Amino acid sequence: MSNATGGLSRTLGPWMLWGLGVGYVISGMYFGWNLGLEKGGTAGLAMATAGVILLYITFTFSYTELACAIPRAGGVFDYATRAIGRDMGFVAGVAQLLEFLFAPPAIAAAIGAYFHIFLPGVPVKVIAMVAFIVFTALNIYGVKAAAGFELVITLFAVFELLLFSGICLPHFQWKNIRQDALPHGWEGVWAAVPFAVWFFLGIEGVANVAEEAVRPQRNVLIGFGSALVTLIVLCVLVFLSSIGVAGWQAIVYPAPGAPSSDSPLPLALSKITGTGGWTYHLLITIGLMGLVASFHGIILAASRATLEFGRARYLPAVLGRVHARRHTPVAALLVNMVVGVITLLVGVTEDIITISVMGALTLYVLSMVSVLALRRKEPELERPFRVPMYPVFPIVALVIGFVCLVAMVTLNIKLSGIYFLLLALSYILFRIKIFSMEKQNLA
Repeated sequence: MSNATGGLSRTLGPWMLWGLGVGYVISGMYFGWNLGLEKGGTAGLAMATAGVILLYITFTFSYTELACAIPRAGGVFDYATRAIGRDMGFVAGVAQLLEFLFAPPAIAAAIGAYFHIFLPGVPVKVIAMVAFIVFTALNIYGVKAAAGFELVITLFAVFELLLFSGICLPHFQWKNIRQDALPHGWEGVWAAVPFAVWFFLGIEGVANVAEEAVRPQRNVLIGFGSALVTLIVLCVLVFLSSIGVAGWQAIVYPAPGAPSSDSPLPLALSKITGTGGWTYHLLITIGLMGLVASFHGIILAASRATLEFGRARYLPAVLGRVHARRHTPVAALLVNMVVGVITLLVGVTEDIITISVMGALTLYVLSMVSVLALRRKEPELERPFRVPMYPVFPIVALVIGFVCLVAMVTLNIKLSGIYFLLLALSYILFRIKIFSMEKQNLA
């Protein structure tokens, strides 16, 4: 392996970045979001999603300013360290790691659930572990091959969602949208927030490959912007077409009294085509592409976040090394895989999603603080792209992100306790590490 921090190679153009941006997120259209219907009903999740779309529009433009000005693999870790100091940079970096480490196990569980439809004799978690091994290996092979694969399966996934919507929309009925639309009142809106965020979770991962982008100051903006527009359109189509077929209960519960499902789109399709027709099986097969795209893409982004922590020596130095021939962070990929498999085996999908979203919201808040602080601290910094309507966009994203985080904490006391305990333990170890490094320097 190579110790050089410049070991990552620049091979990603705008199409590749679009593929990564959409690919990171697109699994959120296939599963997870439907659990928000259980919390808030159609109206509750719709209101939460509207606020979250505004969050992502303002956040994405603001974050792009940082990514173009500081194109580093660490993403928010590098931005916050430069803007608001080493300690807060570390906290932001840990939040990013928690988001990227907890998202893949949730997606792997959904991949297992989808494959289980065709392989009922193979346990869901066994399929999920095989997925971890296969896609970690692909990321080890090389970023260009990994990103090319991501682009192809993302195109398939987008096509499948458009086809799904085309089949379901002729059966759309407004009465199904209005049915039991707000079962838990306004509290349901707050409870639906993490699942609304899940629709778009991970798009910020584009920033983590900025160091590997050709002309990052131009192409990162194109990748971010086009990916967000694509995802908003898909979000609206999937939300309306799937619920409009038979109501929200039909895509949450496979049967009355059954536990909530990780595969809402197959449930919606089954109301139209049944479960034995070729159309159903074709769409389910193609639908796996969406889960694979996000799973594979977030594995890529997570490894870059871990790599940057290793470079800074906040994690073992071996995690900050790039393979001399493959130009990929092999050690970071392998360690992340082990953490992901353990989380998969001991966690519950809903809980894993919630902790991942808490990490994302912390990232959003601290990155918006970084945008504001860096404008004051380094006004002469070269910014190839400047967020429009400054400071309105970063302030709006900051406020919405903070409100969403507070809502999640108040409604998920146990899980927020686990999340903040992980942050606190990481920070304590960080301070011990810094103290040790400073002591060695004095000696």
